[in-house]
Amino acid sequence: KYYVGQTPDVDTRLLFHNQLSEKSYTSRYRPWSMVCKIQVSDRGVAMRIERYIKSRKSRQYIEELIREEVVRDGLLSRYEPQG
Repeated sequence: KYYVGQTPDVDTRLLFHNQLSEKSYTSRYRPWSMVCKIQVSDRGVAMRIERYIKSRKSRQYIEELIREEVVRDGLLSRYEPQG
């Protein structure tokens, strides 16, 4: 399983999914580990990227994001303000 989300504090989010949540989607598929992190300029950009990734509904696309820096760069160039 892959979890796609955005947060300002990755360590706390991972702790929540692995230990603190009791009856949630993520608690059923423990343990979770970080396989890819994409840092962006602000939360609005992060939310748009998250929505885009989820809208693709594609495990293959998520695996390409994990493996291929060029795919991550393309995603960032689509949503990050140029300047």
